[in-house]
Amino acid sequence: MTDTVLYEVSDGLATITLNRPEAMNALSVAAKVALREAVRSAAEDPAVRAVLLTAAGDRAFCVGQDLKEHIGLLAADRETGSGQTMSTVREHYNPIVRALAGAAKPVVAAVNGVAAGAGFGFALAADYRIVADTASFNTSFAGVALTADSGISWTLPRVVGPGRATDLLLFPRSISAQEAYELGVANRVVPAGELRAEAEKVARALAEGPTVALAALKESVAYGLTHSLEETLEKEDELQTRAGSSEDHAIAVQAFVNKEKPKYLGR
Repeated sequence: MTDTVLYEVSDGLATITLNRPEAMNALSVAAKVALREAVRSAAEDPAVRAVLLTAAGDRAFCVGQDLKEHIGLLAADRETGSGQTMSTVREHYNPIVRALAGAAKPVVAAVNGVAAGAGFGFALAADYRIVADTASFNTSFAGVALTADSGISWTLPRVVGPGRATDLLLFPRSISAQEAYELGVANRVVPAGELRAEAEKVARALAEGPTVALAALKESVAYGLTHSLEETLEKEDELQTRAGSSEDHAIAVQAFVNKEKPKYLGR
């Protein structure tokens, strides 16, 4: 049986690949469990200094819940009265988003095709999104009589603003790669044939960077979104002290003085 999620670590970069191209990388229970464990492994492994989240095939990044499987699970719920099907938000989606957004290292999403529902949410949980010019995004939830999950009610308003986010959630539609760039959903749009190479280039550059400082930058932005200026200034002081105490800061300063390119250790 083909693995639903592939996981590889090379030179400090963890590459996580959704691997159900025949199903447009829809999230079966097995895929959700495998993805949860992969992103947790990448987040917790000190040898991993950056994460690249991508998908197999050229049609879809991830179209969200596997609705074919979902129909059967709902029917089983009705027979047993267990209500277990919707526990997937708590058991799978929430841990995946927490691991991606909370990882003390940069996460890059390479969006190769349709990103819908939870697939859109996972892309937004990444720190940087490189998108194929043939890709698209869709919130999808209202179209199947569901509300938002996978963190999208938190991430989407912060990326596009609350008004646009409400519109996109209430009236799901396909957002082209170009519109995604204009909205701020995509950080970079590249030709589809160049996506993987460009995404790996960006992710490897981050993996070779000053990991402590990059993690602090990620934390400071998230903190500043939900705290006052005074609280954020205090947080910046805390995080700058941490970054300034790192070996990489000393390496960077010495390299600057010597007019050399720093070789960071990630600590």
